[in-house]
Amino acid sequence: MNIMQALSIPFLLGGFFFFLAATVGLLRFPDFYTRLHATGKGDTLAVLLSLIGLSVYEGFSFTAVKILFIAVFMFLAQPTSTHAISRAAMRCGLKPWVKK
Repeated sequence: MNIMQALSIPFLLGGFFFFLAATVGLLRFPDFYTRLHATGKGDTLAVLLSLIGLSVYEGFSFTAVKILFIAVFMFLAQPTSTHAISRAAMRCGLKPWVKK
């Protein structure tokens, strides 16, 4: 096993873990806003870790630089889109879940 492969494995496993945690949050939480929060946070970190792992696996190359640019874009775009979606839902009158 190559040293770059060994360094990329923890990043890829971390990405898998956060994808799994976001999926569990999507299935278990009671309303739109909590589900959106779980998937927004979990998927952002999962994509970031997975793409970093792929760029480490690739080594120092132009492809790795492109993967890192994609990671930076996703890190900025996903929280922004999650916020826009939740704000649109709030403006449309979707009420948060309240425990009775």
